[in-house]
Amino acid sequence: MKSPEECRRLVQESFRMEGKTAFAAVAVTGLLIHLPMMVRDIPNHDGLASMHFDQNMLTSGRWFLMAACGVSSYYTLPWLIGLLALLYLSLTGVVLTEFLGLRRKSSIILVGGLLAAFPAAASLFAYVYTMDGYMLGLFLAVLAVFLTRKYPLGFVGGGVCLAFSLGIYQAYLPFAALLSLYGMVMLVMEGGGGLVKKSLRYVWMGGIGMALYVGILWILLNIQDKELASYQGISGMEAWAGGTLAQKSAPARVASVYRDFVSFTFKGNVLFRNAPSVCAFALLALLAAAAWLNWRKRKPWRKKLGVFLPLSVLAAMVPVAANLALLVSPGLSYHLLMRYQWVLFPILLIAFAERYGEPPGAGERAETAKACVEDGAAKGGRASLRAWLLLLGGAVLVFHYAVTDQIAYSNLQKRYEKTYAYALRLLDRIEQTPGYYQGIPVAMVGVVGEDSYPVTDITLPVTANMIGMNGDSLLYTGANYREFLKHYLGASLHILPPEAMADIYYSQEYVEMGSFPAADSTKVVEGILYVKTENADRE
Repeated sequence: MKSPEECRRLVQESFRMEGKTAFAAVAVTGLLIHLPMMVRDIPNHDGLASMHFDQNMLTSGRWFLMAACGVSSYYTLPWLIGLLALLYLSLTGVVLTEFLGLRRKSSIILVGGLLAAFPAAASLFAYVYTMDGYMLGLFLAVLAVFLTRKYPLGFVGGGVCLAFSLGIYQAYLPFAALLSLYGMVMLVMEGGGGLVKKSLRYVWMGGIGMALYVGILWILLNIQDKELASYQGISGMEAWAGGTLAQKSAPARVASVYRDFVSFTFKGNVLFRNAPSVCAFALLALLAAAAWLNWRKRKPWRKKLGVFLPLSVLAAMVPVAANLALLVSPGLSYHLLMRYQWVLFPILLIAFAERYGEPPGAGERAETAKACVEDGAAKGGRASLRAWLLLLGGAVLVFHYAVTDQIAYSNLQKRYEKTYAYALRLLDRIEQTPGYYQGIPVAMVGVVGEDSYPVTDITLPVTANMIGMNGDSLLYTGANYREFLKHYLGASLHILPPEAMADIYYSQEYVEMGSFPAADSTKVVEGILYVKTENADRE
């Protein structure tokens, strides 16, 4: 048996320098950007009900989420959960670096920085109670593709990893799909035998992963006598699994996938938002295009249709791979937590520019020593320029995403402060209402009326598409009020469930009440405390 020190040395020696660089890049960048959220306890509306939550989300298809989040306990512990999430994300950076074949330190650091800084990671901190599980799911999705590329039978282990990734969060399937497409691009670009056979590994990996995921889900649902929920169209998987999806809807779904891809990419205000970020992204695209031209010059025989046809097909499949969820559930709310895969676009541009950006004739032997020196100097100068431009473009994007994250975190802090002040005033009014007593049934909808409290969020131009980060309040339902008052003000209110509000909401007494902070916004009617917070005028 090896000693702990021997095991440490073995692990250290097994990691390539590129892997160590990737791990450090993600970890350091992640801590620098996300530390403000790791040392605070700022919930969002969903987090209010998840201060202690066992993450049993089987009816949403997430059968492995409970185990994935169990490592950090089922309490909302931002520091511990944040550290675990960054650990999983750092390991993802290691595997991704190896999959892409990155060797230049600057490129590896940029890829790690993009992974850690992309705004989807910031939005996850608004849902910190489940963040460590989700980051483990992302790691498994990337590991699945890496194993498939690395080993002849790696698609078997990759399929298992993909199944468990889907069992945590189905939204990382597009991440694996996009990487698989890029893996096929690398196969086409690098040539060699067995192109079809090697490409099919990714298909087998996806098939094994989906079959295993659905099989385990079906077994667990039957054991627990449950059904898939309709939330976010998750029950639509039954139609796909059973082959009952209407064929006539397929063209419309595919069209919506392409429309959404173009809309979010160019108008989503996430991938790039201001002039510097647009220029940086354009610079990366130009460097990748230059790498493509260099590759063509080195390999003129590859201009055959047999090479460009598969590359064209793979390029056309990118929007579908990025938006696989919309094929299953066209009407789902496709928010930023489900769009982490968009970070791959700048990452893959960097990887492509590095891998195929060598100048024509690089490595070829010069006729004379003088020619060799001159040739090397010229090519070295061009390579240095490309490396600096690549570093510039990637660094600007990392900084852009980091600034976006800080703006979002600033607003989330303000949302909490505004909510705390509002809830404190409302609680005082409730307790001062004639007829109030501890435990009295409370009837309220929970929406904060914009007539009395107009929107004051100044970050919407930046955070509009960052779910969990925008807006003024954490409170949208009666249950939100109950949990916020319980956990942050130490007060317990017996707030009636939504179904009990059906008759009260349209009653004459409730309609005639003013909205808080009006003097008549709270009153006791037949033993029930009515609390009206939403706008006075309703359609």
